[in-house]
Amino acid sequence: MSVLNILHLVGSAENEFYGDLSRLYAKDCITATANPSRYHFFIAYITPDRLWRFPSSLTPEDIDAAKPLSLAEAIQWITTQNIDVVLPQMFCIPGMTHYRGLFDLLTIPYVGNKAELMALTAHKAKAKAIVAAAGVKVPYGQLLRQGDTPNLMPPVVIKPANSDNSLGVTLVKNRADYDEALTQAFHYADEVLVEDYIELGREVRCGIFVKNGELIGLPLEEYSVNPENHPIRNYSDKLKKIETGELTLAAKDKKKAWIVETTDPITTKVQDVAKQCHQALGCRQYSLFDFRIDPQGEPWFLEAGLYCSFSPKSVVACMAKDAGISLNELLETAIAEALI
Repeated sequence: MSVLNILHLVGSAENEFYGDLSRLYAKDCITATANPSRYHFFIAYITPDRLWRFPSSLTPEDIDAAKPLSLAEAIQWITTQNIDVVLPQMFCIPGMTHYRGLFDLLTIPYVGNKAELMALTAHKAKAKAIVAAAGVKVPYGQLLRQGDTPNLMPPVVIKPANSDNSLGVTLVKNRADYDEALTQAFHYADEVLVEDYIELGREVRCGIFVKNGELIGLPLEEYSVNPENHPIRNYSDKLKKIETGELTLAAKDKKKAWIVETTDPITTKVQDVAKQCHQALGCRQYSLFDFRIDPQGEPWFLEAGLYCSFSPKSVVACMAKDAGISLNELLETAIAEALI
């Protein structure tokens, strides 16, 4: 079996936060999946000034030592390296869309969903509209722009239309709190989604893994929420900075998130709905969806998160591990699907 040249696409063209997040996952992925007999890794690191670097590792020292290149120079470098497949690990909107699209233009395959689908699902209201048309339950919502007035009666959840990790998300229980919540959400996006609050219930995430064309539902991950004092997840449930200033994953705390027993009746029901979402959106290789489970046990689609860094800490990788699928098998299968 020949050695594959894999380019890890890391960093952020938008801000340092997403650059830190990308580096956090990519470092773990590179360490965990290193296999010189199978893969030869390259790293492309993009910074918010849109310059490219090709460091030997993701340490700050090696990134700083790498020569910054323009897009044209970077393309010239990439096209001389005989890259077989790209592993995108950027979480900013340009990273999930424009940079994936660049590799479509270069006719270099990449693992994960297509650029146009990433652009669509990054907009929560558009993703909701598509899965709703396929018969999936979604909270009723209103898309607002600056100056628009919401007409939904609280309780509602207000969120930026295209922001991740619960940045700018607020549960509004009284009309008097609308203005402050909208101001916070508009700080992160030009459009804001106001949705009916779905009573708890539970909140879960479901991954779908594609192998030989078959959609495989992975074990669910459940999140710590309760109707009394923690009705929705917020930023601190997902990410935090440690004393060194490095970003780390709060959601890996077993008190905040855990794998649901596959014998739980909710598992099959959510997996079936997740497969509907996967097919309606036209996903490939893998997909990931968040659901709110109402008190009657019915799943409601909240959003799609169609990315996986293939770090051991990635949600899809954690789900797969619990299903008996190793990280190496997960990556090899995704690469095989991408190279078809």
